Amino acid sequence: MVSLSELCAVLGTDLVPVNRRSFPARELTGVHVSELEDPTPYLDGGELLLTTGMPLGGSPAATARYVDRLRARGVHALGIGLGPWLSEVPHFLSEACDEAQIHLLAVPDGVPFQNVSRSFWRLSARSGEAELLGSLGTQTSLAQAAMRPGGAAAVIRGLAQALGGWAAFLPSDAEPERYWPESTGALLPLLREETIRLNRAGTHSAATFELHGQPVVEYPIAAGGRIHGFLAVGPGRKLAAPDRQVIMTVCTLLALKARQREAASSAAAVLETAVAKLVLHGHTEAARILAEDAGHPELPRRVRVLALRAGEPAAPEQLVAAAPALVPAPGVQPVPETASYCTLRHERDGVLYVLLPESESQLPRTEAFPAPPAPDGAGAVSDPLTLSEVPGVLAGLRRALDQAPAGTLAGLAAPASAAAQVWVQTLAAYARADLLGTVTEYLRHRGHWENASRALGIHRNSLRHRMALASSLLGVDLDDPDVFAPLWLELRQRQG
Repeated sequence: MVSLSELCAVLGTDLVPVNRRSFPARELTGVHVSELEDPTPYLDGGELLLTTGMPLGGSPAATARYVDRLRARGVHALGIGLGPWLSEVPHFLSEACDEAQIHLLAVPDGVPFQNVSRSFWRLSARSGEAELLGSLGTQTSLAQAAMRPGGAAAVIRGLAQALGGWAAFLPSDAEPERYWPESTGALLPLLREETIRLNRAGTHSAATFELHGQPVVEYPIAAGGRIHGFLAVGPGRKLAAPDRQVIMTVCTLLALKARQREAASSAAAVLETAVAKLVLHGHTEAARILAEDAGHPELPRRVRVLALRAGEPAAPEQLVAAAPALVPAPGVQPVPETASYCTLRHERDGVLYVLLPESESQLPRTEAFPAPPAPDGAGAVSDPLTLSEVPGVLAGLRRALDQAPAGTLAGLAAPASAAAQVWVQTLAAYARADLLGTVTEYLRHRGHWENASRALGIHRNSLRHRMALASSLLGVDLDDPDVFAPLWLELRQRQG
């Protein structure tokens, strides 16, 4: 773009300012020559209008009306060609232009208007080349930044700086939002709301809206047939063609980064599925070795096994995302919201098995793009258990899942808990002595014979006899921690 000050500097004495008003930084939109009394129908605003002075009418009143029409149209400057019609610029014309805030210039006698037009378009072409070269340089820098670690943040910062405003990228997955400058963070809640509205409306092309009275342009980042996020831009000035080229370059770079993450995620998902498959088949040590070689975080020591089935065909992600909405049976712990981030899962015989860590960190959930409604289905989940115990619950989970009504979550105790339930029932069914109460007091007093016999009101030898009978009846060693721990928990739960 070419400013009036640049044009005057190039033309020198061929274009001379008449009034003393300083030139603002605003660019000229063009140079137009007209001798019409009212040239405004042929003007767009922002031009330098050249005339010999014939339309002025030779009087202050006619001149004032002429200048007022130019002001209403937004003409930036008026150039008077001196010669046969006007030998000097009338003072009333200078006063009218000052009042209308229109820059007044004189083209000396003998200087063709064509000189002014040619100089303008020559400068305009040179400016366009400079803008193009600058745009290409910016695009190259952004492409180089995208290749470095943390490239998305660098690209967003570079774009905001190139436009003299702010920029933000709102991804559709769990990736963090990127924005620059730091103050843009205050706009994120409003940007998310607008993005959700556009996404629900199916607006997957560039859209413009206002935030705090300022225009915002939002572009979808599409790759591989889906939307990976939206790029929001608050430019600090009116966007020119080179600016839009830079923005399109950034959209392409963000789409490429999204495809790279998608490819890496797919590869990781294959390995994590293999790890889950090994655990489900009882190859725990092999699963740990594969997870370590694949760079996966250390496998959890204890997990809950979640079995899911869909009422209609559904992707695994949809099934897991819908699991927290399943209504748990009495006493069953619901599926946590963070389950949607668990990638240790494997589908077998039409059932999706998911290994949920017993203690899950609360991962942030993205609000920009809600997941599509998941199909109707059901689930069954075990109590916490070790990885080596996982294969032993799969058959029971499958039976519980087959019996679970749609929209519900059935429960299944871990092997130790299930065994403890049987032990308690066996002890309670023995009629010749109170073995259930005897074992309860023995465990309550941590194996201290004197304290336990005193609490029961029986002789210590009688207590020893009953405990030996209970161990023989159950076929276990009641002093074994793997036995007395789940048994004590079951007894506590039975007592309420």
